[in-house]
Amino acid sequence: MIAVPRWLLLVLGALFSGYHIVLGIYSLDVPASPWPAVGALVLYAVATALSLWPTHRVRMPDWLAAFDLAVAIALPLLVTSQLDPDVDNGYATWHVAAVGTLMTITAARRQLVAAWLGVGALAVQSVVWAGFMSLGSLGVIGSIVWVGIAHMLTVTLASAARSTRRYAQAEREAAAWQAAQDAHLFEGRMRLAQTNRIAAPMLRRIADRGGDLTDAQRQECRTLEAAIRDEIRGRMLLTDAVRAAVQQARERGTTVTLLDEGGIDDLDEAVRDRILSRLADAVSDSRADRIIARTAAEGSPVAVTVVGLRGPIGGPDPGVDSDDAEVELWLEIPRES
Repeated sequence: MIAVPRWLLLVLGALFSGYHIVLGIYSLDVPASPWPAVGALVLYAVATALSLWPTHRVRMPDWLAAFDLAVAIALPLLVTSQLDPDVDNGYATWHVAAVGTLMTITAARRQLVAAWLGVGALAVQSVVWAGFMSLGSLGVIGSIVWVGIAHMLTVTLASAARSTRRYAQAEREAAAWQAAQDAHLFEGRMRLAQTNRIAAPMLRRIADRGGDLTDAQRQECRTLEAAIRDEIRGRMLLTDAVRAAVQQARERGTTVTLLDEGGIDDLDEAVRDRILSRLADAVSDSRADRIIARTAAEGSPVAVTVVGLRGPIGGPDPGVDSDDAEVELWLEIPRES
C-alpha cells in the first residue's frame, strides 16, 4: 500500500491556490477598477487558508462550507463587474479556476452539496455575463470536471475506508474466535490429561480386580471422583495448596464442594494466589462436616465465599442445606488485600 503524506497534499493545494492569487495580482491592470478584484483576492485567500488549515477532522465544518460557497458566489460577481465580456480579458478571469479549486477542496473534505452549488453558481453567472460559449472559453467546464473527480474520489475512498473497517472488525472477530477455540481445546486437553493422571491408576486397579474392591478402595474411588469433579466445577479455585487442603479435609470425612462461576477470571495471578492461599488455610483450619467454596459475582467486592456447615446432610447434593445444619464457618475473601 502506497500512502501519500497529508502535509504534501496540503502544500500542493496551497501552491495551486497561490498560483491563482499570483495571476489575479498580475492582471490587476485589466479591470476598470482593481479594488473589487483585490477584495475577491482577499476573500479567496482567507477561504483557502481556512479550508487547508491542518485539522484532525476530515469533514469540513458546515459553517466553513457555507463560507466557501458564499465566496464562490461572490468571486465571479466582484471580478466580472469590472471586466468587458466582449474582449479577451486574459488572466483577469482567474476567478474561474480559483472557484474550481476552492470547490474541489470543499468536495475533497466531504462537503459535496456546497461544492456542486458553488460550481453551479459559477456556471450560471458565466452564462449570464458572457453567454453559453463562455463555459468552454473561460474554463468553467474544467472546474466542474475537477469537482466531479473529487466527488468520485471522495465517495470511493469513503467506501474503501468502510470496507477496511469491516474487514478489520471481521479479522479481529475471527482472531478472537480462533483464540477462544484454541483456548477451549488446550483447556480440554489439559483437563483430560489431569483426569487421566488422577483416575488412570485406580481404573487399572478396578480392572485388575474385576470390580471387587475393599471398602477403603471404594472410599478412595469416591475421593478421586470428588477430585475430578473439582477439576471441572472449580477450575479457577484450584492450586496445589487448595488441592492438598481439600484432600486432607476429605480424608477427615468432610464433604467439600468447589464452585467456580467465573467471578475471579479477571484477576491477575498475584491477587488470585493471595485469595486461593486464604481459601486453602480456611479449608485446612475448618472442622465442619461440609465446606462449600463459591466465587462471587464479578462486580462484587468479595472474591470467594466459604461456608462451613455442621449437622445432617439435607440430601444427595452436598450443596443443599438442611434446616438442622449449623454454620461453623463463614468467610468472605475480599478482592482487595
